[in-house]
Amino acid sequence: MTLESIPLLGHLNRAEFQALRVIAQERSFAAGQEIFREGAPGDGVYFVKSGLVEISGGTGARRIFSRLGPGEFFGEMAVIELQPRSAAATAAENTGVYFLPRGEMLVFIQHSPALAFALLQQISHRLREFNHLHVREIVEAERLAVIGNFARGIIHDLKNPLSIISLTAEMSSNPNLNPETRAQFPARIQRQVLRINDLVTDILAFTENRRRADIQPGDLRHFVLELAAELRPELAEKPVQFVLENEPPTGLVPFDARQLGRVFHNLIHNAVDFLSDGGKIFLRFKTGPGEILVEIEDTGPGIAPEIADKLFQPFATHGKTHGTGLGLTICKKIIEDHGGKISTRREAGHGAIFCFTLPLGK
Repeated sequence: MTLESIPLLGHLNRAEFQALRVIAQERSFAAGQEIFREGAPGDGVYFVKSGLVEISGGTGARRIFSRLGPGEFFGEMAVIELQPRSAAATAAENTGVYFLPRGEMLVFIQHSPALAFALLQQISHRLREFNHLHVREIVEAERLAVIGNFARGIIHDLKNPLSIISLTAEMSSNPNLNPETRAQFPARIQRQVLRINDLVTDILAFTENRRRADIQPGDLRHFVLELAAELRPELAEKPVQFVLENEPPTGLVPFDARQLGRVFHNLIHNAVDFLSDGGKIFLRFKTGPGEILVEIEDTGPGIAPEIADKLFQPFATHGKTHGTGLGLTICKKIIEDHGGKISTRREAGHGAIFCFTLPLGK
């Protein structure tokens, strides 16, 4: 490739090309040979005549930023900025270049507006490409970090119940164990199996979030009373008190019992997680224009301000030693599938308060 055929120099006139041929130096590099190193002085600009050049940087394992072939140029930023090289250049194969010393190149730029503009366009294009690459790398790194955190949460949550099941099974084979203690083992194992099932169900519910709720008119009052009856024995084993302050209004309300039950269970069990030292959980209902408002409040420490606006995002957890961070995300989708909204609110002297609405049937 000749100097005249290099796209960036296409705006030069005949006299400028004649002057350029005088100062341009032809240099050759063998495959693998360093053209310049990172941090070296910006002594000039290189135009690839033949071969292939790799631009790389970083400490340790070097990263290749770009590969440049015939007609392309490199080394311009250090010349324009009068700064050391920000990256290294290496011949990826036997390569020939035209080298223009910094002083002469700056003179050409100053006396040729067309060349200056073409150079500016190329630099802008390269910066845009580099920004796109950087954004993609950030997104990929964040995605991998999310997957890593999610995997660690799942492994942690699975190891605990599996360890309890394993220990219980081992103890059950002890011939010296008294019958009263042995009789408690099936229930202990069953609780851990249910815990694993809840974990897996949350993951499936999140990954299958395109499936909408099967909403049918039903007796919400009857549903809530049955739910409260199921929860009380379970909560009685913990240092918490469950208080049903009032009951929903009578009449038919459109809802999916299975999915709405998951919302109540997730929110109430979340409250239990923050009441390790004991406390109360309140469930109340209010009827508004065209909707029912449900509130679940606990006497715990409340919602930290730094997590309040992230609670319903996937994998967001705060103050819990276990959990996938999917429970509230699933609750949000279920309530929205019902045509309602879910939120939190803070009141001085109160713990966490979760609120969601359910539209009344027409």
